[in-house]
Amino acid sequence: MNAPVDINAWLAEQERKELLRFITCGSVDDGKSTLIGRLLYDTKQIFDDQLSALEADSKRHGTQGEGIDFALLVDGLSAEREQGITIDVAYRFFASDKRKFIVADTPGHEQYTRNMVTGASTADLAVLLVDSRKGVLTQTRRHSYLAKLIGIRHFVLAVTKMDLVDFDQAAFDAIVADYRTFADEIGIRDWVGIPVSGLGGDNIGERSVRTPWYDGPSLLEHLNIVPLDAAADAEKPLRMPVQWVNRPNLSFRGFTGQIASGSVTRSQDIRVLPSGRTTRIERIVTADGDLETAVAGQSVTLTFSHEVDCSRGDVIAAADSPPEVADQFEATIVWMDEHEMLPGRGYWLKLGTQMVTATVHHPKYEINVNTLEHLAAKTLELNSIGIAEIATDREVVFEPYAVERGSPNRALGGFILIDKLTNATVAAGMLHFALRRAMNIHRQPLEVSRETHAGLKGQKPAVLWFTGLSGSGKSTIANLVEKRLAARGRHTFLLDGDNVRHGLNRDLGFTEADRIENIRRVGEVARLMADAGLIVLTAFISPFRAEREMVRKMLPEGEFIEVFVDTPLAEAEKRDPKGLYAKARLGEIKNFTGIDSPYEAPDDAEIVIDTLTMSADEAADRIVEELLKRR
Repeated sequence: MNAPVDINAWLAEQERKELLRFITCGSVDDGKSTLIGRLLYDTKQIFDDQLSALEADSKRHGTQGEGIDFALLVDGLSAEREQGITIDVAYRFFASDKRKFIVADTPGHEQYTRNMVTGASTADLAVLLVDSRKGVLTQTRRHSYLAKLIGIRHFVLAVTKMDLVDFDQAAFDAIVADYRTFADEIGIRDWVGIPVSGLGGDNIGERSVRTPWYDGPSLLEHLNIVPLDAAADAEKPLRMPVQWVNRPNLSFRGFTGQIASGSVTRSQDIRVLPSGRTTRIERIVTADGDLETAVAGQSVTLTFSHEVDCSRGDVIAAADSPPEVADQFEATIVWMDEHEMLPGRGYWLKLGTQMVTATVHHPKYEINVNTLEHLAAKTLELNSIGIAEIATDREVVFEPYAVERGSPNRALGGFILIDKLTNATVAAGMLHFALRRAMNIHRQPLEVSRETHAGLKGQKPAVLWFTGLSGSGKSTIANLVEKRLAARGRHTFLLDGDNVRHGLNRDLGFTEADRIENIRRVGEVARLMADAGLIVLTAFISPFRAEREMVRKMLPEGEFIEVFVDTPLAEAEKRDPKGLYAKARLGEIKNFTGIDSPYEAPDDAEIVIDTLTMSADEAADRIVEELLKRR
């Protein structure tokens, strides 16, 4: 009988081992899941009951004839088992005598590239699988480029299914030569090619006798010796994004987070960013007691020797070597949403524990992953990779993503973009540097405040934002409202959609991106006019909720008043004062709201006008009454 295992001793042994995170990626059906399953089998990570279940599953779902289908160890979704493909990212833990590993099996289909990016975001190494019968494909290049872009330094080119080409050395050498050309072009330096067969386990756990011409390591041997970047990360300056303020009682106030790089010691001088205030570390608190020193990767609570304002999203850094603070950047963006990127639209940007509103400018260029050409682009579509400038609504703490030594600055250099309406993650990105204009432009303090401007006019500023379909009567009602306000001695200005497009926005068309930019500019002008103490009226279709909400957030609470001029499409089309609906129906006008471009009605407008039951004069009277009531 086998001696019983001392579980505590085993756990202690695993704790001491180095951890290597890696991904498997490549094209569809290149054998990624089979390779991982074989690794688990060869490292004796499969229990007897799991093996029995695997044998039974192999008979029902397997694709390997009478043998064990190791891919079923990893393909957990029923849809994956039925189709024989990987859709989601599957994570598995296993260990060898020398190291422990977390492997992410990422999908091969192009539409699931976003899943591959997710798996690569924490990896140290990428195993790129290439079918020996197909050679290097577009997806091989795309995944290589993305992995390099995300900061992975170590690569394995696993040439799979060598048993199907009779372990032919010439086939292997041709694929390696082809990949070497591409790797040199994109700057991949640390990589090794290994001929493997997942079905037979050749060169996976041990070197195979069926490839006598290959004198390199097996895959597991290479995973055991590839250098890690942990030592270089520890030499970097202290960076700890604050996740939350720990305040269990009135006598304790600490700041909790995971140390992203460097180390922190008790009595060390630190700087809190973006405020830039300095103090000293008083305690390093953990669940197991206080520490004298903590290093990268540890989660701790820090207390300060002085009262310094610090909250979630702030970064605790070495006082003499702080990261940068800025609100405009150049970045690489990997677009991962089926809906194209909309330049000028506000997205949530999550950078570490920081969350801000960001707008993306038109891309400088898009990158062709096959040729590495820089292509002109007005936007980015699903799986596109481009370079663009980003502006945030307030300063954020950041560092360039790419570094010469150690792991990339993922905590302060890697970000995601989130759609504000759907909460879907639409892009991942890497910050390059702050734009010089972001450092050269500073807000000029003004002696005459917006309150003074409003006081001189004897009124409270406001923006009445009229929205509705073309033909709903927005401009007519807004004009009547302004006349009534002027008669009462109010200082007003009316911004009309058509009038603005004759001047300020004459360079814009009617694409979705142009409509967004149209509203952004109008919102900025309306904000400046409100700062001058005016009551501003705007009459624009403004079809998208996100942009109306963007303008609302430009103004102080209560100054943005949304007026929804609610007219059914059939009624608006029936009126058609400018003949635009008729032209749109004939295809003479593209992207016309209500016909081939959507209108997103307000969810909770301050004022709703039903033009089927209310005349323009009645509507104007009601709006003025509501406005004065609010003032």
